[in-house]
Formats: sequence, structure tokens, C-alpha cells
Amino acid sequence: MEFLRSEHSDENMLFWQACEDLKTEQQKGDIRERAKQVYLDYISILSPKEVSIDATVRETINRNMGTPTVHVFDDAQAQIYALMHRDSYPRFLNSPLYQSLLQSLSSNNSSNS
Repeated sequence: MEFLRSEHSDENMLFWQACEDLKTEQQKGDIRERAKQVYLDYISILSPKEVSIDATVRETINRNMGTPTVHVFDDAQAQIYALMHRDSYPRFLNSPLYQSLLQSLSSNNSSNS
């Protein structure tokens, strides 16, 4: 998360986590409220944390928000996962933050031997 914050893309992980949390809801009223909050936080074009999804997926979500299910954001979540997998994760592996973590783990392992 620290790396994503430094890249100004932590909203992707926050959205992904919010979708996972939504999937644990069982009560219709709770699903509706949580879905509405996820929508306002990450899908709405007015949100400062708006995630980058394609127009087709956004339209599908808009249509389904009348009666949302725990899976209303699945396509958007898959797009964000793919984006992080091909973009954020490789950059993280090359980042000074990750390299420093590897170095500290390597140092700890060699001192524990």
C-alpha cells in the first residue's frame, strides 16, 4: 500500500479490497448500502478515488446499481486486478522500497544462520 500511495494509485487496491468485503455481505439491505458506498467511492466520475475502468463495464454497473448483488463490481474488479498485475506489480518489484525490503530480509536471514 505504501508503494501504491507513492504512485498515486492506492485507490486500485482499496477498490479491490472493498469488492472483496462486499462479497462477505449476506443481507440485501447491507449489500445495497455497501455497494452504494463502493460506487460513490470508486466508480462515480465525481469521486476523487475513481478507478480506471472501461465505459462498457461502467455502464453495466450503472444499470445494475438499482438492485446490486455482491457481484455487481466483479468485471471492474477483474479489470483493476489486471491493471495492477501488468503495471503496478512489476513497478513495485523494481522499486527502491521492494529492493530495500529484500535487502533487509537477506540481512536478517544471513544473521540468523
